[in-house]
Amino acid sequence: MDPVDALKEVGFWLERERAKTYRVEAFRKAAAALDDLGPDQVVERASAGTLGKVKGLGPKTLAVVEQALAGEVPDYLADLRERGDGPLAEGGAELRALLRGDLHSHSDWSDGGSPIAEMARVARERGREYQALTDHSPRLTVANGLSAERLAEQLDVVAELNDGWDDFTLLTGIEVDILDDGSLDQTPAMLDRLDVVVASVHSKLRMDHDAMTRRMVGAIANPRTNVLGHCTGRLVEGSRGTRPQSAFDAEIVFEACAQLDVAVEINSRPERQDPPDDLIELAVEAGCLFSIDTDAHAPGQLDFLDYGAERAAAHGIPAERIVTTWPKDELLAWTRRKKG
Repeated sequence: MDPVDALKEVGFWLERERAKTYRVEAFRKAAAALDDLGPDQVVERASAGTLGKVKGLGPKTLAVVEQALAGEVPDYLADLRERGDGPLAEGGAELRALLRGDLHSHSDWSDGGSPIAEMARVARERGREYQALTDHSPRLTVANGLSAERLAEQLDVVAELNDGWDDFTLLTGIEVDILDDGSLDQTPAMLDRLDVVVASVHSKLRMDHDAMTRRMVGAIANPRTNVLGHCTGRLVEGSRGTRPQSAFDAEIVFEACAQLDVAVEINSRPERQDPPDDLIELAVEAGCLFSIDTDAHAPGQLDFLDYGAERAAAHGIPAERIVTTWPKDELLAWTRRKKG
């Protein structure tokens, strides 16, 4: 077994089971260190007994590398595979099988932890037909949001990657900040070039009820918006603590989504579980479309779709109203229709 692949796979399974970040980083940094050495140097140093001196390798990562070089599945990896054998959620299996892709994920171009190519590789290996790359927009400086210039550079990277596949497409996209006045935090020209635009509120989450409603409806009314991301902004668990949901008129917001052909995101991150159950019910009653997304910031989090599918199934959302069950061509016809 290739030792770099083994280390990356360990990182995937640890991310999937929501292990501490430092544990994941140990294996991903070790994989990067071996990548820098190259396979011949790795074998040479292993033969000389000096592999343990490579910066970035510790006792656990070295054990994985040595067993992989011996042609074995490392014990640690075998244990992780066994623990990860099965879906993350108990329900929603039938709907999960219908999901073709995911319209919300991040790379290390903004606040994700892995390169674009690694996120795309894992999405393809996990059976996606498509995956949208939606790094943050410039106002979110804490997340290294992309300026128009950096976003244009990213489009070239995505195009080059897509040239190498005929069974998977990395969609161009953005998670664009909804500004205080409801406008979108990226130039219209750049938004017009993207396959998918997810619009989300990230600031002033405690804004007045009526002002927040106007803010969200303003973004929904923008012809470039395809998906309303994690609409309440709440956090229900996790290392960042908890955060209450924003106050807005959900009936007005979801009616706007239904009328203006914007999908409501079911954000699958366990710490978000956004929208809450009562708001999912309101969105269903309003006739909204939905997008089940992972908001993945690491490869192992791409399996969080299991959680979103479970919630959608529990609320009886028909598969045909979930845009991420649609084939790629149908999905892109929908995202581009509003732009005219």
